[in-house]
Amino acid sequence: MAQADIGLIGLAVMGENLVLNMESRGYTVAVYNRTTSKVDDLVNGRGKGKNLVGSHSIEEFVGSLKLPRKIMMMVKAGPAVDALIDQLIPFLAPGDILVDGGNSYFPDSIRRTAYLESKGFLFGGVGVSGGEEGALKGPSIMPGGSAASWPFLKPIFQAISAKVGPNGDIPCCDWVGNDGAGHYVKMVHNGIEYGDMQLICEAYAMMKHLLGMTPPEISETFAKWNKGPLDSYLIEITRDILAKKDPATGKWLVDVILDKAGQKGTGKWTSQNAMDLGIPIPTMMEAVVARQLSSLKDERVAAGRKFAAPALRTQEDREKFLQAIHEALYASKIMSYAQGFQLLRAAGQEYKWDLNFGSIAYLWRGGCIIRAAFLEEIKKAFEAEPGLRNLILAPYFTNVIQKAESNWRLAVSEAILSGIAVPAFTSALGYYDSYRSPELPANLLQAQRDYFGAHTYERVDKPGHFHTEWLEA
Repeated sequence: MAQADIGLIGLAVMGENLVLNMESRGYTVAVYNRTTSKVDDLVNGRGKGKNLVGSHSIEEFVGSLKLPRKIMMMVKAGPAVDALIDQLIPFLAPGDILVDGGNSYFPDSIRRTAYLESKGFLFGGVGVSGGEEGALKGPSIMPGGSAASWPFLKPIFQAISAKVGPNGDIPCCDWVGNDGAGHYVKMVHNGIEYGDMQLICEAYAMMKHLLGMTPPEISETFAKWNKGPLDSYLIEITRDILAKKDPATGKWLVDVILDKAGQKGTGKWTSQNAMDLGIPIPTMMEAVVARQLSSLKDERVAAGRKFAAPALRTQEDREKFLQAIHEALYASKIMSYAQGFQLLRAAGQEYKWDLNFGSIAYLWRGGCIIRAAFLEEIKKAFEAEPGLRNLILAPYFTNVIQKAESNWRLAVSEAILSGIAVPAFTSALGYYDSYRSPELPANLLQAQRDYFGAHTYERVDKPGHFHTEWLEA
């Protein structure tokens, strides 16, 4: 008998936690996994006594769902999603909804929306952020896909999402836009996440090398910063990481972790799409490059033997320089978010999505990895001026940057003079200096392009496009 309100396929940790979250909100959830022993493990383990319906076949699973069926797929992004869709289709009825909650590339969601709608079904391309804990307690959810799917998905997704606001009752989940919009916004979220993490790591490097601070001292600093404008999940976990000891060696755990970073590709996707749309996001791009460079550990060690580092310009006044790092971190973080929202604006125009930037900021206010207090100010900025061209032009952020600028430059310059790599900080500062400059040397660049390729140029004194014979006979 059809009894389940929603079904979920893919019982890895994220999927399992989402199931338990849904059930805790009063929903009966059908579950299926290709390895059916996982179904039994959940139903007889963490889900014992709960309103779960376990199935050992696709047909049995689909048959247990109330119409219109709502099926959430939590499987590996890529061909596995398409294969599962094709497995499900023979058992579906018109109007049934398939939801992809994985980290899918947004063009795939555009394609899947069209494909399923052509067959009389609906598709949800839904970004989910928050990791394992968020999935269980309340993630940030970014729904897109078929607009007709949203009224059916809204009660469930808003119930299980994180809640924020003065009364803690505003869900971090609202309709983002058609077809690939949900997964696009999740992709940009991840790009900003890359930038945020790299900036925090560079701040840590400055404290370690220029101030000689130990991990617990740096942890205490981040704990203080987490009570101010930098209040965020990533600052919070950095505090915890730096205070953790390795039980095997007794050393600070961060000091025994190899400095080679991994990545799953969403930062790369963000960078590639920004290049396609012609939108500068240098801080996110540098964060991707920093991870790639970190993977060249053996080459970096060999190069370090060949090239001597400059003498460290250790800072005598710890509190003064910590304040400089704090302001540099906040200003650079603002630049990274500004770049992200410029990319969202361009994507909305390119892909015909009516994106609400204030609403998106609030989707990220809780539950997700980049959740931060200052997203409240981003929401206010776009509510006050929906057509805001760049976040840094909003009065609140203009004021922050103007106050931080001298310390921002101080922190970055001291790191550079000491040979400490701070690519995310320098790219953020370079973005700011370029964006605020009425005049850039692109006039010379255009002349160079016209010289070797006859690409033409525009003039400051009259309209039109011009070409010069630079090498006249």
